[in-house]
Amino acid sequence: MKWLAFMRRINCAFVVAADAIFTCMGLAQNPNSASPLNEEQIVNRMQMHERAQAEMLGSYQALRHYAIEYRGFSKTLAAKMDVEINYDASSGKSFRVLSESGSHTLCEKVLQRAVDSEKEASLNRSATALTRANYKFHLVGSEPLNGRSAYILDVEPIIPSKFLYRGRIWVDGIDFAVARMEVQPGRNPSFWISRTVIHHVNTDMGGFWLPQQNRSETKVRIGGTAVMTIDYGAYRITPRQLQPMVSVLR
Repeated sequence: MKWLAFMRRINCAFVVAADAIFTCMGLAQNPNSASPLNEEQIVNRMQMHERAQAEMLGSYQALRHYAIEYRGFSKTLAAKMDVEINYDASSGKSFRVLSESGSHTLCEKVLQRAVDSEKEASLNRSATALTRANYKFHLVGSEPLNGRSAYILDVEPIIPSKFLYRGRIWVDGIDFAVARMEVQPGRNPSFWISRTVIHHVNTDMGGFWLPQQNRSETKVRIGGTAVMTIDYGAYRITPRQLQPMVSVLR
């Protein structure tokens, strides 16, 4: 009987731990079958998802395809760049340019700078994270997105920064990952740029939400428009080695 009671306590602890894990991953609440959440609950679960993914994601590799086209002053310039990216949870992101073609100026001044800016931003993730420390949030509503319910929030950076943004995000109603963004830079990166609009899509890659596509349209102050696209390619993902459940129960 003592053994049976002990096993029941272990089973209860297992259920509690499992429930905590699924809640952290955003799976405990399905807005299609439960009451809508408020702004604070959505932001809390979104941040819980980010922390859980950071804990579980060990590394990934991908081949990105960058492209840009500038139209202005009766001429068109274009350039492309293929970049290999490697992410490791312990060391961060590294980039290697494999090929480039087209306008050398656009490759050097735009595409390479985009790569360098991402690398710089990744060195201080807490300063660029989608958290209350960096942003103000306002719940707008919800709507279907890719066959699932999504919450819509307006975001505004607390301190203007070229690494932050303002605009609208769509948060997946099941996993609480950011699925889509329609934003502008929190601070204009250059006097010569009058306006930049960024369309960004993340997607579920085997349980990990990672960038899939990015399109930015920039209006140049002296005339012309530049459109840059990033195809993030296929990912090779390695999860971190998970500890046995017994360690969770200790």
